[in-house]
Amino acid sequence: MKLTGKQTWIFQNNVYVTSVGTAVGPKEAKGPLGNLFDETHDDLHCGADNWELAERKLMEQAIGHSLSKAGIKEDQVDFMLAGDLLNQNVTSNYTARHLGIPFICMFGACSTSMETTALGSLLVDGGYASKVIAATSSHNATAERQFRNPTEYGGQKPGTSTSTVTGSGAMLITNEPSEIRITAATIGKVQDLGIKDANDMGSAMAPAAADTIQRHLEDMNRTPEDYDLILTGDLSGVGSPILIDLLKEEGIQISSKHQDCGLLVYRPDQNVFSGGSGCACSAVVTYSHIFNEIKAGNLKRVLVVATGALLSPTMIQQKETIPTIAHGVVFERAAGGMA
Repeated sequence: MKLTGKQTWIFQNNVYVTSVGTAVGPKEAKGPLGNLFDETHDDLHCGADNWELAERKLMEQAIGHSLSKAGIKEDQVDFMLAGDLLNQNVTSNYTARHLGIPFICMFGACSTSMETTALGSLLVDGGYASKVIAATSSHNATAERQFRNPTEYGGQKPGTSTSTVTGSGAMLITNEPSEIRITAATIGKVQDLGIKDANDMGSAMAPAAADTIQRHLEDMNRTPEDYDLILTGDLSGVGSPILIDLLKEEGIQISSKHQDCGLLVYRPDQNVFSGGSGCACSAVVTYSHIFNEIKAGNLKRVLVVATGALLSPTMIQQKETIPTIAHGVVFERAAGGMA
């Protein structure tokens, strides 16, 4: 690994996406990407006794699909890096208990997909591991119960709200050549522009995404034109225009290159307010649709910037503002990679 600029790692020793797994709930299954996911469920309980157990089941299924595609067992994985939205990362902790893989627990809120990917890639690049699982999850009902109000409450929400994605995504990172290579990662800095509304995550997270994208381009001495796509995690309909305007003020034009996972995972008519959010949002979209596009040759270099609101219900009740962060990872189509 080589540090370039102030915040960006360039991986130098063959870091690849060997396989991925995705599992989603009913709303995601009925969305425009529904046929791309490995596992779908027709209700929020996903065949489990409660919502928290349902989320755990989703993560276990996503990891299971990733390992199955690679033809390996749990005991062949060196480390599992995972995190979720629930207090004490209970989904990830209990999943790790079940799988028995050496475990590094991580939390970056909805940026966790790229946080675990960046750190997993660093381990493989440095020779500290040869097989790493990076995973994350979220669940609409568990997140609403913890951060806002239980779904049974039935309270009205403003148009700035987002719908937390029910799902999980897992990636197996190795040094074995494949069609997708992980070439760089930019670690974000915490940003806070004073947003206090837990129902307006897009406005809160847009500055973090803008800062990480700007820093990445400066560190790599690149422009948006060097990418086929700059994908953000879950800014959705409110945060995406703010991101474009913030970067435009810095002389960076990304409007022709930018998409957001929160606007890709659902259809506009699915009653999702301004779009999708949650840890699983960036994971399930990237690991299905985006990776398929890279494998097909339609995308050759993609910067995925997962965005996270480091939101604590206790701090919000104390009238604190919401700190946010974004981490970016570069995925490239590998010439001569295996199918």
